Order: sequence, then C-alpha cells, then structure tokens
Amino acid sequence: MKNSVLFAASLLLFFTSCKKDDDKNEPTKVTYKTLSGNQPLVIGHRGASGVLPEHTIESYTRAIEDGADFIEPDLVMTKDSVLIARHEPMLSGTTNIKDIASFASRKSKKMVDGVETEDWFASDFTLAEIKTLKAIQPVASRPQGYNNLFSIPTFEEVVTLAKTKSSQVGRTVGVYPETKHPTFHENLKLKITDKLLDALTKAGWNNAESPVFVQSFEVSNLQYINTKSTVRLVQLLDANDVNADGTMDMKAPYGQPYDFVVSGNANTYNYFVTDAGLDFVKTYADGIGPWKPYIVPVYENKILKTNDLIERAHKKGLLVHAYTFRNESNRLAADYLNDPQAEYKKFYDLGIDGVFSDYTVTAVAARK
Repeated sequence: MKNSVLFAASLLLFFTSCKKDDDKNEPTKVTYKTLSGNQPLVIGHRGASGVLPEHTIESYTRAIEDGADFIEPDLVMTKDSVLIARHEPMLSGTTNIKDIASFASRKSKKMVDGVETEDWFASDFTLAEIKTLKAIQPVASRPQGYNNLFSIPTFEEVVTLAKTKSSQVGRTVGVYPETKHPTFHENLKLKITDKLLDALTKAGWNNAESPVFVQSFEVSNLQYINTKSTVRLVQLLDANDVNADGTMDMKAPYGQPYDFVVSGNANTYNYFVTDAGLDFVKTYADGIGPWKPYIVPVYENKILKTNDLIERAHKKGLLVHAYTFRNESNRLAADYLNDPQAEYKKFYDLGIDGVFSDYTVTAVAARK
C-alpha cells in the first residue's frame, strides 16, 4: 500500500513550530492540525498566475520569490513528445496562436474527455513551433500588460528553474506537475505518464524523498505510476458545481475521472470522499486534491456547513491539498468580507495540508 506516513507518528509532530512567548521570552508551541504537524504548503498555482501569465518561467519565478513551497506546472505534450507547461492541450486561451496567420489552417476538432472541442492543439505542433508562441493572460480582469512577452516552457526548464531558485533563495522549492487529460494523450499515442517519469528520473527526483507531488484527475495513470515509482501522488477531485444542500453536483464532464467514463466505472468524484473512497485512494496515492467546496461548500455566495473531510482523510493517513485560492472579490464568499486572507486562515485552521494559490504572497502572509 502507498504512503508510509503513519498517523500516530504525525500526531507526535503536531507541536513542531514555534512563536515567541511574550511572558517568558521563550518559544512556545504552535499547533498545526496538518497531517505532519508542519505548516501547510503554499503551492504556486500555475505560478503566480494572478499577477503574470500562467505557466511561464516568469510566473513560476514570481511565485518562488513570493514564498511558494511548490510550483505547479500543468503538463501537455507536443507532436514530437515533449512535455510543456500549459493548462490544457488547447492553446488559444493562453497563447497568441490565433494571431499567427501561418498557423490559421492548423485549427482542428478533437474529442477531449468526451466533448468535441475546436482549437489549436499542442499535440499538432512541434516544440520548435511551440517556442514561437507567446503566453497571454487568460483572465480578462487580470493584468494584460505582460501579454506576448513570455515563452512557453518545457517541463525540463521548469525543473531546472526550481533547482536553481532553491539554491538562490536558500530553501527547497518543489514541483507539483499535473498530467492533463492522460487518456486523451494516450489515445494519440503520446505517452504522457512515461515521459513524466523519464523526466523525473533524469532530474534525480523520481522517488518519495524528492520535492515532488504528481497529481491527476484520472485514476489509472496514478495507479500506473504507483507501480513504477515511489514519487508522491495526489488524486484530484473535481465537480460541476455546489448544490443548495452543500453536496457536490456531478454533472458531466466534471463529475467523473474520464478513465472511469471510458471503462464504464459508474463512481463519481463523490465516491472518493466517502470512507470507502478514501481507503481506495490510499491504495495508490498519498493524498487528495479536492476543489475547496468539498471542504467548505459555498452556495449563492454564502458558506454552508463545513464538513469533516480533512479530519477523515487524516485518519486514513492521507494529505489534503485544496484548490484554488484567489484574491478577487467575485471569487470569495461574502462571509470573508472581501478579505482573501480570511479564507486561507479558515482552511489553515481546519488543518489543510496545502493550498493551490494564484496569489502566493497572500497565501504566505495568511500563514504567519
């Protein structure tokens, strides 16, 4: 079974961090309810994507300099089987490809997780062609002044950055890659999971001791990795929306791992947060990565009853890393009174082990 972390041992680490005791002028113990007892991780979601165009060296660098413990590259593959950092195989949302006349005829239709999608796909372009593109900010309300300035990095370049910056800032910065749509890539004969393992081996980071988590919304590729490597694995949990009663809406295509759809497995992501589902995850992974409403459901901009998912996952020895934390007022429940730090602090108090944040500096500040 995966995950050698013993829950009993984690309890002994509950009191590892310190702060100043004003009366005795001595350090006193601070309680973190994380599985390890250490402070929760801050994961730069696509880099510092709230400030700079996502999945660029510049965005990852900013996240590290703002205090991120890990940077998160989503991975897709090029026609010539190179891992690059993009949120999706489709390129028009995050690059300037639609402005390049010579690529106009390369637009195509493909099935992505059962949905017909028309776009320019990374899998139809070589790395050399991808390197002619520039990144753009996909969120209209975020700064647009950095559009068309930054290149699209390979995963190897992201790993090199993490290692280089670790030396510069004097602390270890890890990488948290996500294999995007593995079934889609495998159907194109692009071996995304094997390529990731090869890249981690080349970096010397293909083991449990490395500063690496590998995540996926699908299951079978994580199970496959678990047979090949001891690298830490996280099962992501998606949903379509939140229902009025606080339960999660499992409408397709967001309600099931796509490999479950293909294999005929009827279980939705709701299964994974049951005790039986957590036991299942424990057989191949080290943690879960739920959309944050699985823990603190929000309906019509109001927080509903917080549930016990973190506590139950910890009892199984599983980490919980939730996504995605953002600063914008329209992304915050009214209960937080337009204070993004209040949301982080609520999750930190619940014992979350890590947060995916678009605004690293805010996540770090709230952790103090």
